[in-house]
Amino acid sequence: MTSHLQQKIRTLSASRLTGMRRGIEKEGLRVLPTGGLALTPHPLALGSALTHPHITTDYSESQIELITGARLSVQECLEELTEVHQFVLRTLSAQGGEMLWVSSMPCGLPTDETIPIARFGASNVGRAKSVYRMGLGHRYGRRMQTISGIHYNWSMPGVTSDEYFALIRNFRRQAFLLLYLFGASPALCDCFVQGREHGLQRLGADALYLPHATSLRMGRLGYQSDAQATLAVSYNGLEGYADSLHEALTRPYLAYEALGVRNPGGDYNQLGTSLLQIENEFYGTIRPKRTVRPGERPLHALRDRGVEYVEVRLMDLDPFAPVGIEAPTMRLLDVFLLHCLLSESPPDTPAEIAALKRNQHLTAERGREPGLCLERGGQQVPLVEWGAQILSECAPIAAALDAAEGTQAHAAVLHAAQALLRQPDATPSARVLARMAEAHGQSFTHFALTQSAAARDALAGLPWSGAQQARYERMAAESLAEQKAIEAADTLDFETWRERYMAIDAVPTPGDAPVAQTV
Repeated sequence: MTSHLQQKIRTLSASRLTGMRRGIEKEGLRVLPTGGLALTPHPLALGSALTHPHITTDYSESQIELITGARLSVQECLEELTEVHQFVLRTLSAQGGEMLWVSSMPCGLPTDETIPIARFGASNVGRAKSVYRMGLGHRYGRRMQTISGIHYNWSMPGVTSDEYFALIRNFRRQAFLLLYLFGASPALCDCFVQGREHGLQRLGADALYLPHATSLRMGRLGYQSDAQATLAVSYNGLEGYADSLHEALTRPYLAYEALGVRNPGGDYNQLGTSLLQIENEFYGTIRPKRTVRPGERPLHALRDRGVEYVEVRLMDLDPFAPVGIEAPTMRLLDVFLLHCLLSESPPDTPAEIAALKRNQHLTAERGREPGLCLERGGQQVPLVEWGAQILSECAPIAAALDAAEGTQAHAAVLHAAQALLRQPDATPSARVLARMAEAHGQSFTHFALTQSAAARDALAGLPWSGAQQARYERMAAESLAEQKAIEAADTLDFETWRERYMAIDAVPTPGDAPVAQTV
């Protein structure tokens, strides 16, 4: 371990370590008891997808997103995520026995145009959210947008924007380790790649896979696009990053200009014709984030007030965990992110960025392959050797966290991760394939459906009080009332509102942009 890292660890106070916050955004498809996508509207009993603080939708009306607050402890965060799941699953059970799909790769899907786009009501911001998603469907296809994951939002007191960007650069260099340890999407339903070239191998009647894959979600079949491949985003600081995004938000893109903002009938195809419609369209394994104020674009918020936290976006849903993630995983993420923050982080270069993308794809598609090597500094390095070095350097960080919290939990999860590096057959991706072979006749659908039912039953078996039910019913009612208030307060026609919102260089003023969530 470098002296730099040793010195950094020694400077960490217990109050800063215990002041770390983490929150979760967890996506999941609503599915029928048969394993097909539920095409019903977002249940009214769950509240408004526009304004509910914990329950919304992502791309599709069928894709629920569950959100926790930023919590000071792993346990508190996990308990909140569990409670939200309990309410949602109780509500879904009353709606034709629907469940939440536990896999990152989607269930049985209908034709692309049949997948329902999320709806957020009649307000300008609600319409904009739906039009943005319509644009994603035109640009990338609706099937790709049904992939689900866990986003892990993380911050620590006293971290500057420059330090967060140093963390991001190191995270991108070392993200292969998380794909190896936690990737859980080595197989998928063949409906997902219907009509596409894919290079996958047949496995049973309904499944395709790669034998050593860890996370097909994070490989070339996942969040990829030819358009975004032309982006050269620098993570060497806030100014360069913001300039890169600004350029993408204002650069015309020929194919999107040909599509147009509206179709001949006047309906909206997309919010704009630039390379990115809005900031969130930029795909990445990790993002710098800042909470936005009413009417504010995310890019303005970052430029004005700096980075507030990072959003880790590469985590697959764990199909063996009822809520998609477990406490040990969260603790290892905390250790890993601290290692990324505290280690030396030289500037990135276009050549390194290209190599990191190759490393990501190699690990996603072949991560458990014996002897697999990745690129580091122009040299080939065995994945297992590089991963072992990172985990070894994490030991004093885990010890510092344990000392601050009075536990041995972080040392334990680090030891388990080190063992997993030497036992690829024990990784989640290998366990998925083994379970498919042992109990489900190589059927991806049967495996994921069985795990989804098991998750539902496990959560249904937990205590649930009348007070909890009443609190969530009250939140749902309040969110619906808030949506109506937003709709009643609109004064601009949608086209004028859209033009003002899409003017990325304009300084926002009250009434110009949404008064609720961002698009």
